[in-house]
Amino acid sequence: MSDKNEGSVLTQLFKTFFGKHWPVWVGGIVVGFLNVLLFAIKSPWGASGGINNWGENIFSSIGVFNLEHVTPTNLNLYGMLCLMIIAGSFIGALFSKEFALRIPPKGEMIKGLLGGVLMAIGATVGIGCTIGAFFSGVPALSGGAIIFTFGLMIGVIIALRYLMWEMEKFPKWSSGKSYTWFSASGKKGRGQIIIGWIMVIGVGVLAYSYTGSLQTMTWFVIIGTLFGLISQRSRFCIVKAFRDPLMTGESHGAVGVIAGLLVGLFGFTIIKYFGISVDGSSLRAREMTWVFSHFWAKAAIGGVIFGVGMTIAGGCAVGTLWRIGEGQFKLWLSGIGFLLMAPISKLFIVPFVDGLLPHNMKFKSFLPDYIGYGGSFALVAAILLFWYWFVKWNEKTGKFSAF
Repeated sequence: MSDKNEGSVLTQLFKTFFGKHWPVWVGGIVVGFLNVLLFAIKSPWGASGGINNWGENIFSSIGVFNLEHVTPTNLNLYGMLCLMIIAGSFIGALFSKEFALRIPPKGEMIKGLLGGVLMAIGATVGIGCTIGAFFSGVPALSGGAIIFTFGLMIGVIIALRYLMWEMEKFPKWSSGKSYTWFSASGKKGRGQIIIGWIMVIGVGVLAYSYTGSLQTMTWFVIIGTLFGLISQRSRFCIVKAFRDPLMTGESHGAVGVIAGLLVGLFGFTIIKYFGISVDGSSLRAREMTWVFSHFWAKAAIGGVIFGVGMTIAGGCAVGTLWRIGEGQFKLWLSGIGFLLMAPISKLFIVPFVDGLLPHNMKFKSFLPDYIGYGGSFALVAAILLFWYWFVKWNEKTGKFSAF
């Protein structure tokens, strides 16, 4: 009798987690907490560096661009973190019977690839993506991150204007046949769950394999998997936070991201103020973690380009990764464009842009150096609360929707 009850309870718990999608704000709070934990262990969440590592390894393996001393992905913290986000999303999609290979019309595939290319350029020029330069950069009290954020918004507006023009003038560009393969139905659904459990075991074995030589990687493997699973279940995606209020008026995506940023703001501020570190880093080193040399022009340029790219692709850095895991082929192409273009941009585009900009347009700006920790915390919190008020007000009034 007790075994049946236990099985019933476990079944109900499983259905609670994977029977339906979670509220985005729940996902935002959890990924915000995990981001703080990642920072306490080593450094905050980032995605573009890991995707760039994939591209550098590909080019190095075929002898292109004479790339030397490229860290293998299995030894690169952020390269592995990004891979595990895909794995975690795959697990979430399998457990919820949502995995399927979805092939969109040709026009959408082209936009996915082009969007990935633009995101790569924006991330390398702006030194970060929607995760590193925004979701982690803003709580890190980086002045450049705030500029990057405004750049993202401008890029999203530009891309939405383009998409509306495309729909009106050339509606056939993104229409046509689409295909869905391997979707779960009947017994196939049970098969997806079995594969999901095999994946969980594989992640556990992989995490354990690093415990002797590179223990930090163990945590990155586990947390990366959780990032992917939670993002897939809650549909956590930063492009939704910027795009949806202006396109449909919906605020769910923005509220989820704001919740995650507020959690990160509290945690990051405490870590930086007290210099909390597991490896003995100095107080100043911890303070300057995730404060990049991109204030103000580099962040603005990179943010605009990235904002255009992620809107056209339909997925930001993390959104691209977890959508790859659930089988969306358009985002597979976006990821390919990102990983192939990122090393090229670093080698050729970034030096060109840097050569045009004087130092006072690309320096590190740590807000507490100017207005103290209290002022910095209050400033960032005020921006986030204003954003929350705006998206909720706009959801009711529709004043800035339907671009």
